[in-house]
Amino acid sequence: MESNPIYHQVTDTILMIRPASFFGNGETAVNNHFQQLAAETNHQRLQREALKEFNDFVELLESAGVRVFVANDRDFPATPDSIFPNNWITFHNNGNAVLYPMFASNRRVERDKGFLSVLIEAGYRWRVFDFTTLEKENKFLEGTGSMVLDRIKSVAYACISDRTHPDAVKFFCKQFGYEPIIFEAQHEKKGTSFPIYHTNVMMSIGSKLAVVCTESIVGKVDRDLVLNKLSDSRREIIEITVDQMNSFAGNMLEVQSTQGKSLMIMSAAAHQSLDKSQINSIEKHTQILSSPLNCIETHGGGSARCMLAEVFLPFPQTDSEQIQE
Repeated sequence: MESNPIYHQVTDTILMIRPASFFGNGETAVNNHFQQLAAETNHQRLQREALKEFNDFVELLESAGVRVFVANDRDFPATPDSIFPNNWITFHNNGNAVLYPMFASNRRVERDKGFLSVLIEAGYRWRVFDFTTLEKENKFLEGTGSMVLDRIKSVAYACISDRTHPDAVKFFCKQFGYEPIIFEAQHEKKGTSFPIYHTNVMMSIGSKLAVVCTESIVGKVDRDLVLNKLSDSRREIIEITVDQMNSFAGNMLEVQSTQGKSLMIMSAAAHQSLDKSQINSIEKHTQILSSPLNCIETHGGGSARCMLAEVFLPFPQTDSEQIQE
């Protein structure tokens, strides 16, 4: 597939949700095996730790020149995973936004247009594509958690899990002109293998590089499918190990500053897991920016990329529809 020159792989504008009631979510832990639920947890302590990690992360991004819009979560109802907005909404270059069908019922209340007022007040407008009716069919698709998008080549990579139904992937791709690359990937925990809950913990695609844990992909056919398609994109492929994936090294995201400087965002744990040659390969193309996210990673089962909802909307776009109830 030829490159589409009107699309860009990275953005300088991010939406983030500041947590109000962060804690380990039992509804998501059933199939997120990166998440660790403690036998006893002090929710107020976890909220304090997560809030500090969040605020430090925002400060780091803003100091590097990234435009960050921060919306504050509500106290009620409690939404322990609101810190991961990229799962319920995506914004696209053509002025569209997509609302996604979510696996956990207590995550569906995160889809609140009140969180988006910070974008509306800044002048952004969009048209809404609502895929949430797929929840009635138990067909889930959790945004850019479920799909890693090559926006330039219009390819959507998706590993199948309870959170990522192949029919939902194909529906998205048909609506937006993407080619679906659907495969199986597994995560091992205590000697048992489970489907990886989100594609974005095992791969990341930047403008000039792709990071992927090929060890986690099940079978030669699927591994070749993913690697051949990535090779076709002419990006440098950087392979990570399963241990590095478990440290969230696959959960990185390239963004840029408002001055156009490329930045690869990841957690401190992910950064520390990389070896010197991998770091050198990444830094040929972009600057690494990392922040400690230990509490969020341990109890939320997600990392830096999961916290960043990319805003690719044209600005301003005053004649587009605002998001609807």
